[in-house]
Amino acid sequence: MSNVHLRLRVNGEEHEVSLAAHKSLLEVLREDLVLTGTKHGCELGECGACNVLLDGEPVLSCVVLAVECEGKAITTIEGLQNAATGALHPLQQGFINESGFMCGFCTTGNIMTAKAFLDKNPNPTRDDVRLALSNNLCLCGGYELIQLSVLDAAKLMRGG
Repeated sequence: MSNVHLRLRVNGEEHEVSLAAHKSLLEVLREDLVLTGTKHGCELGECGACNVLLDGEPVLSCVVLAVECEGKAITTIEGLQNAATGALHPLQQGFINESGFMCGFCTTGNIMTAKAFLDKNPNPTRDDVRLALSNNLCLCGGYELIQLSVLDAAKLMRGG
């Protein structure tokens, strides 16, 4: 099987990769680009642990082929931190402030989903957050703390 050559824009940086056409975006991020913040979960598109942003929209990277992503902006959890200052994104800080992680397995997927959500709704209610994250599973059952973390992040993003 021959390889496909792609140019992917991940976290604002261009990467040239050569890969099998059947490789998922998740596999390319973790194996080829060594961006391991995106978690490998169910591999069926059901748990949300692998969520990344593709042109600002959350996608399940385990069910998206890497070849579909050429020319699109891919953002992973590593791309949220301010590269120049090292400052955490308000979502990352919100999860720290409100202890929105237990084992941490679902955290990056929840943060990436919440990022796209808060970009569209900067002043959400708790019910808004609950609905926005409803496709993300937490094996520890930390849904309440996750929701509080997103609400705290929204407040931080508004300058509060």
